[in-house]
Amino acid sequence: MAAQMMNDRVGPLIDRDPTARVSVAGAGTDGRIVVSHLTKMFGQVTAVDDLSFTVDPGSVMGFLGPNGAGKTTTLRCLLGLISPTKGTGTISGRRYSELAHPIATVGALLESASFHPGRTARNHLRVLCAAAAIPDRRADEVLEMTGMSDVADRRVGTFSTGMRQRLGLAAALLGDPSVLVLDEPANGLDPVGITWVREMLRYLAGQGKTVLVSSHQLAEMEHTADNIVIIDKGRLVRAGKLADILATTTSVVHVRTPRPDLLGAALGAAGLSFDTDDGALVVGHTDAAHVGHLAFTAGVELAELTDEHSDLEQVFLDLTTNGEVTGP
Repeated sequence: MAAQMMNDRVGPLIDRDPTARVSVAGAGTDGRIVVSHLTKMFGQVTAVDDLSFTVDPGSVMGFLGPNGAGKTTTLRCLLGLISPTKGTGTISGRRYSELAHPIATVGALLESASFHPGRTARNHLRVLCAAAAIPDRRADEVLEMTGMSDVADRRVGTFSTGMRQRLGLAAALLGDPSVLVLDEPANGLDPVGITWVREMLRYLAGQGKTVLVSSHQLAEMEHTADNIVIIDKGRLVRAGKLADILATTTSVVHVRTPRPDLLGAALGAAGLSFDTDDGALVVGHTDAAHVGHLAFTAGVELAELTDEHSDLEQVFLDLTTNGEVTGP
């Protein structure tokens, strides 16, 4: 239902008028992001170390890593704000500096985005429209898309962090780009705003756009991303489809019973090992249905029977703590 509401609210604004789109021959339209053996050094410090990954159109890639892992440096290299020491980052087959009309190809929101505090939200966007030869009406369209219409004439200097994030996303959408590169887009947003960002990103990916988003909000990324890249100390530690990665994580069953001795015997007879934790049996390499069946067959009463799966946060902590290095 939420996705349909987003489609009804946003879709007509994107597709309302073809003249609101910017189309430039040779700008590159495939929308694929390719980071290939990217390395960036600042003096003797290696911020990004031989990093490679791809992001395909129609998907949301979650770009994850601890503070200082090299996420923002990677995005800045991709967007041509700094030059890599080695390797490349391309969008639609070209470096950012080679794009014929960047605003029509890639929309970007970096954490350090800034605005003139004396300008209104509408005027800020109209300045960008004028610079990119985009009709002024597009400013009003993206303000509505991002829920900013009611504050369009307020000065940006009065905005909260969350409102500034929405305005930054509105600016990124001005040229209706095929690619979005977003650094912490939900920063400063309340729970309603965070849910809105999730719906927006899923909607945009559903329209065939390529979405690369860095975030510290791992639980939210678990509901948003199709694929993930995790880096630590500038190096790749894991990349792949989120569903595949979560499917290979640890699954255990917590079970409580007045007769742990009988249940333990039944588990052992079935070849299952278990530990104890605060009076509960913790059974690995199985599921609750199997344990429940064994308990029923043995005539053992159960007080609790729950599956517990590792989530993205646990995967992230395990990888960035243990230093495991794994490709797709």
